[in-house]
Amino acid sequence: MNYFIEKEGNKKGRIIVVSAPSGAGKTTLCRHLLKKIPQIAYSISHTTRQPRKNEIEGKDYYFISTKEFEEKINQNFWVEWAKVHTNYYGTSKKHLERQTHQGLNVLLEIDIKGAKQIKNLFPDAVTIFIMAPSLDVLEKRLRQRETDTDEIINMRLENAKAEIEQKDFYDYIIVNDGLDLACERICEIVKESL
Repeated sequence: MNYFIEKEGNKKGRIIVVSAPSGAGKTTLCRHLLKKIPQIAYSISHTTRQPRKNEIEGKDYYFISTKEFEEKINQNFWVEWAKVHTNYYGTSKKHLERQTHQGLNVLLEIDIKGAKQIKNLFPDAVTIFIMAPSLDVLEKRLRQRETDTDEIINMRLENAKAEIEQKDFYDYIIVNDGLDLACERICEIVKESL
């Protein structure tokens, strides 16, 4: 049931979805986008993974337990959700509807499964896939983070191969082989879409 009624004359906000394999630069590009285009609100996802250093509760993610996340699955709380690398990630349905019905353009930084769920529910959503120029570069970036074990890095690289195979689902693909150029490109795409 939709609890939010669009006021007459209000333009409904657009949804912008950004996905990428771990280490491709998605978070950096999304932060840049939010600084450069003030008409975009960031949709804060929920996750069951542990916070990384410098991540802030309620700003980067809402960190919740696996039990709580699974209860919310049963309550139909999520507009999209997925289990990625042993952790759950999800977007609150009510929060997203509230933002778009208020005319806000909303940026979702989510995985491919979530992107497909969003595109199914919101066909006019703009989808952008970020990728590193090669798997070698991706591996180097993952190792430089110094946040994961070799086992997790190898798992992320295997998942990256599968994610890259699905890149053609997206409206736009950006190869992040230079941060300044990638930032410029994502801003162009979003400005043209709003």
